[in-house]
Amino acid sequence: MNTRRQCLAALLGGALPGLGLPALAQTPPSSGPVLDETWTDAERQRDVPVRLRWPDAARFAGPWPVVIFSHGLGGTREGGTVWGEAWAAAGFVVVHLQHPGSDLAAVRSVTNTFTDQRTLRSLAGPQQLLARLRDVGFALDEIGRRHAAGQGQWGQVWPTQAGMAGHSFGAHTTMGMAGQRYPGFEGITEPRLAAFIAFSPTAPVMGDAHRAFERLDRPLLSITGTRDDDVVGVGATPERRMAVFAALPPGNKAHLVLQDADHMTFAGQTGRAAEIVPREAITRDLQAAHHGRVAAISADWWRATLQDDAAAWARLAQPAGLAKDDVWQRK
Repeated sequence: MNTRRQCLAALLGGALPGLGLPALAQTPPSSGPVLDETWTDAERQRDVPVRLRWPDAARFAGPWPVVIFSHGLGGTREGGTVWGEAWAAAGFVVVHLQHPGSDLAAVRSVTNTFTDQRTLRSLAGPQQLLARLRDVGFALDEIGRRHAAGQGQWGQVWPTQAGMAGHSFGAHTTMGMAGQRYPGFEGITEPRLAAFIAFSPTAPVMGDAHRAFERLDRPLLSITGTRDDDVVGVGATPERRMAVFAALPPGNKAHLVLQDADHMTFAGQTGRAAEIVPREAITRDLQAAHHGRVAAISADWWRATLQDDAAAWARLAQPAGLAKDDVWQRK
């Protein structure tokens, strides 16, 4: 087990997410209610805070597909607010998970400075990745249970064919749920998930990336930027993040690289939560435009892959609004 953990820790070292601070959720008029709950996994005696975003029932009759979002290291269920708002406004139920042990409370329990990179890295080891993977499986179980029981609006969701997305450590969680293989650990297969978006993923630092990703045969969109750099001293680079797409097996894969977008661009938050690491002025100035592009493309990705929306597939052939030096690829 120690060897397995060491291998996983080395592999995970390439892309640890930022220390997220809470940001207030804002709901656009075109989406439905936002609810905070705590779901309890009795088997693990683990409480999992969630934020639920519902689509506007007056605009979308249902049944509604579900998308799960996993925050980065030091984040909370408020992570991915910008993305969640866009997806709920597009007709999806969005479940923002908070992962105890690698969330803001866990970071605050061990350090109060972002310069303590060694301590931060200790919270993103293999045991926390495995706990996160189990959080996602538990959330899918809970969604299925609520749907089967006809519990409120849950009776109007699709309990399977769900989407999964996450930022940085949440991208690791997403790739793991999609079937990524690790040294000493063959990974998992979760058939209830049909499509994925990885924000700020990274190529493995150990082993062959093609072998690590060879089981990722479902639709997956990787999103990064030319300034999406290391945040906790593990050597992650924009080049290593961009290398993920080339290593993915072909078949409904897509890749978006935004010029001058940095790591915190893709956390899906604004204000203080997006300013926890030094940022270039150009990145801050472009953040609203970058958020708009990602929100539109990612919503179309879910429409296309979860609902087989022909118009969304057509828009994804060449998304509108990309800047001259942005990159969009599909295979």
